[in-house]
Amino acid sequence: MTLGPLMVDVAGTSLTSADRDVLAHPLVGGVILFSRNYSSPEQARELVKQIHDVRSPALLVAVDHEGGRVQRFKEGFTHLPPVHVIGHQYDMDPKRGNELAEASGWLMAAELRAIGVDISFAPVLDLGWGVSEVIGDRAFHRDPEVVGELTRSYARGMRKAGMEATMKHFPGHGAVVADSHYKLPIDRRRFEDVREDMRPFERLVNWGVCSVMMAHVVYSDVDEWPASLSDYWIKQVLRREMNFRGAVFCDDLSMAAAAVAGDMPERLRRALDAGCDMVPLCNNRTAVMDVLDKFGDYENPPAQLRLTRLHGRGGVDLVALNDSPEWKSAIKIIQDCSSSPGLQLDA
Repeated sequence: MTLGPLMVDVAGTSLTSADRDVLAHPLVGGVILFSRNYSSPEQARELVKQIHDVRSPALLVAVDHEGGRVQRFKEGFTHLPPVHVIGHQYDMDPKRGNELAEASGWLMAAELRAIGVDISFAPVLDLGWGVSEVIGDRAFHRDPEVVGELTRSYARGMRKAGMEATMKHFPGHGAVVADSHYKLPIDRRRFEDVREDMRPFERLVNWGVCSVMMAHVVYSDVDEWPASLSDYWIKQVLRREMNFRGAVFCDDLSMAAAAVAGDMPERLRRALDAGCDMVPLCNNRTAVMDVLDKFGDYENPPAQLRLTRLHGRGGVDLVALNDSPEWKSAIKIIQDCSSSPGLQLDA
């Protein structure tokens, strides 16, 4: 069996028989976890093992775990600051800013690998324009060169911990006010201006990042479709012009911005036709069942190769991790920067 293109969620802290039936479906290729799926590191490790054991190759297990207000697992994990703090540290001392970025990426990924998680959808490469409702302090910086430098350090830390980075939200979500969870944002800037937001993505593509998540944003000077559902953005810009060879994730199909493509099976078809390799559909089991019932067979061998590169590598349990010199070093780097405004550590 291969990895299907659909990433789904589960309701609780362990798998039910209904969950196992869904996860065994050939259209499913991954599971995204939320705070409701977590009660302790031990419980989460067992849940991830249950998911991985459903089939072979193992389903990808993902989570949004950026730090700040987007950190699904808290008790037993290091509380990471929002990444704009890293940008603030860079403004004061670029060398320490990069050290903090790499240490934060390593620490986040190492703790998730300790419970078996394959993917954290991070880092955010969106520029901190100061207007977005949903991005805000999730942005490293306003300057695209600084964002590119810091996110490369962050991704390097993740890779050292056994996890590949997923840069998001291509080609840039930071310049629109609307939150795509609730409405369809439209970026009316000229394409030449949007290219500024793309510069950090170009830098990480050249560095060798293996995964990207698309933005549910319409860039009206370029295409009528959101970038997440646009073959122009994925096939022409990302694949041909930027020569990106990694996996492409759509953003969540249950978000309001994706409704422009129709019902859930139609949304999935549009995303896959546009060039996405994997498509999350979250918090709507009824819609998942509708897709599994109506969508039909699907095969994409090149996508399989790209997705299997995202399985996590290595990892020890959290107790052993917390005793390791690498963990202690990362904690020290973060603590040494703790005088920066907004930086709080709760290990």
